[in-house]
Amino acid sequence: MVRTKTEDQKRSHLFFFPVFLPHNQDIRESKKKVLRSKTKFLLYQGPFYFSFMGLLILLLLTCAALPLASSDPNDEACLTHLSQTLKDPLKNLQNWTKSIFANPCNGFTSYLPGATCNNGRIYKLSLTNLSLQGSLSPFLSNCTNLQSLDLSSNSISGPIPQDLQYLVNLAVLNLSSNRLEEEIPPQLTLCAYLNVIDLHDNLLTGQIPQQLGLLARLSAFDVSYNKLSGPIPASLGNRSGNLPRFNASSFQGNKDLYGYPLPPMKSKGLSILAIVGIGLGSGLASLVLSFTGVCIWLKITEERMAAEEGKISQLMPDY
Repeated sequence: MVRTKTEDQKRSHLFFFPVFLPHNQDIRESKKKVLRSKTKFLLYQGPFYFSFMGLLILLLLTCAALPLASSDPNDEACLTHLSQTLKDPLKNLQNWTKSIFANPCNGFTSYLPGATCNNGRIYKLSLTNLSLQGSLSPFLSNCTNLQSLDLSSNSISGPIPQDLQYLVNLAVLNLSSNRLEEEIPPQLTLCAYLNVIDLHDNLLTGQIPQQLGLLARLSAFDVSYNKLSGPIPASLGNRSGNLPRFNASSFQGNKDLYGYPLPPMKSKGLSILAIVGIGLGSGLASLVLSFTGVCIWLKITEERMAAEEGKISQLMPDY
């Protein structure tokens, strides 16, 4: 008997149907188990899970909403007042603005030209050869983490602030080639970590403070070409032990400064006015002496002539 194709297909369908049916049921059962597991998780651990996720999202949103970390308020005051006392005719510091003063550092990254940061604090200020004018702000002392201050080769005038003594971490102080006036503040001795003091080519007056010789770390010192006077402290000019010594180049160019290591002062020759004065005085004295001598000689001569005339009149006969 020949079976039709349709019947074979039917039998094939009937044959395979019992095989696939249990498999589909297993899938459905697995899905139900997963659904029941998720339901149990949501019922028992869901509140904790959603609380944790909510807290994490809230924390992320809060961090994103917070403003950028600001700098130390002392650094901000230091930079603000320094920018106010300095004049910048060439606009080299045009990026020195209040908004940057509020946040000049991000770790070791500086947003302020001429400044170097260390762990979010101003570590170094280097504003050299920028044609800056004006004066130095005493508020520089607010940059308490400052270790190097270099404002050389400008036209800054006025005194060196005594308040620099509060920069207890300062190692380098370079204010050379400016127009700084008045005396060198002895309070710089309180900056015990100073390695470099360079004040050459200014208009500083007075004596070199004796106390500066107490700076044991001082390895470079230059006050040449100022208007300093008086003796060079032995603690600077003739250091003993292992302390670095400073030669004459550190002190030269100060007209009234003397002592070792400068060469002995030469005896000053007489000025032209002194020579003229002495000449005129000598000439006048000679003239007076000459005139007096002539007067005395004439008087003596006159007395002699009078005496001789008296003798002749006595000898002549009367008529």
